[in-house]
Amino acid sequence: MINSGDTAWVLASGALVLFMTPGLAIFYGGMVRAKSALNMMMMSFAAIGVTTIIWVLYGYSLTFGKSHSGLIGGFEHIGLAKTLDEVVGAEGHQIPTLAFAMFQLTFAIITVALLSGAIADRAKYGSWVLFVAVWITLVYIPVAHWAFASQSGTGGWIVDKLGALDFAGGTVVEINSGAAALALALVLGKRDGFKKDPMRPHNMPLVLLGAGMLWFGWFGFNAGSALSAGSLAATAMINTQIASAAASMSWALYEKWRDGKATTLGVASGAVAGAVVITPACGFINPMGALILGLIAGVASSYAVSRKYKFGYDDSLDVVGVHGVCGIIGMLGIGVLATVTVNAPGKNGLFSNGGTTLLTHQLIAVVSVALFSFCATWLIAKAITLTIGFRVFKDDELTGLDTVYHAESAYDISGNSNRY
Repeated sequence: MINSGDTAWVLASGALVLFMTPGLAIFYGGMVRAKSALNMMMMSFAAIGVTTIIWVLYGYSLTFGKSHSGLIGGFEHIGLAKTLDEVVGAEGHQIPTLAFAMFQLTFAIITVALLSGAIADRAKYGSWVLFVAVWITLVYIPVAHWAFASQSGTGGWIVDKLGALDFAGGTVVEINSGAAALALALVLGKRDGFKKDPMRPHNMPLVLLGAGMLWFGWFGFNAGSALSAGSLAATAMINTQIASAAASMSWALYEKWRDGKATTLGVASGAVAGAVVITPACGFINPMGALILGLIAGVASSYAVSRKYKFGYDDSLDVVGVHGVCGIIGMLGIGVLATVTVNAPGKNGLFSNGGTTLLTHQLIAVVSVALFSFCATWLIAKAITLTIGFRVFKDDELTGLDTVYHAESAYDISGNSNRY
């Protein structure tokens, strides 16, 4: 029997997670130079449109259809067939399948939208649209089946066979996007002027507004993953708040110690890093565990972001350093901090006398997803580069992608636009 309270919560959570993608557009749009701000935002909106179409046609079915050896779903829900009258969830906490499908669609959208930050200022818009369609099909859908399919009772290998834990997408969203972002950055190469020009965010109020929208939407992301309006959702929600707040402060303190100044970009990025690190763990650890992970994430992510200049890869908006690094920390943190007092069907981690078994399983899940995502994304991006081309021409990059691809500009920047 359908639980109306749980259904209302999942529907609201789906709306919150969808709200995160326009928030990401604003966050990313403020971080790039003014001449490409609209293009950056359009990449997020393209992710919404393309992913939704794919999800309806076959994405949901291949993700949550009957599992084939824990690797991929079946074709029984093509076009969302056989979902109108179905329900998912345990007896007493059942919700309509379409509510679940909508909630999971928003995860797919935000994940691929995140990748645009790694290639800001230098990707052809049409090639990006094609990449979204191919990447969702060949990378996101399999990984989501591996880790999320057990939510609908169909059995992906990461959770049902390996026994790893991932509450809200540490593998599917964070590590997946971080590894894919690194592959994209390497294939497309560095922006013109990387390490020479400042390339600072052009509009910090937009960055802070976008970060606030992401923070707000993340409550649906994490607490909604309980798929019920109960104590587990409450735990996930307060853990999300604690980790985000802690990471924003630890990033700022680390910046102050390292550079002598705490920046608004650091506070915004730290809040996102904290939300990332708690995503896989929010339903398995207690609030003190969330505080510990948040404090670690802010410092670790800030340090990781600074290393891209040393290693020479141009991850424009720090997808690898924030989402990839903190996703790994969050997944491994479960192996250390998980406790069944929070989630009885879960497991105890190392600090709760659970031994190293869970930590080992978490590590296997991390490495497997990272390697698959990186290799598959590299091949997809390389194929697009060798066929229709992925990177813009140098003159277009210098001019700015807003006018080149959209015949618009975010601001009146007449004169020497290369200064912005």
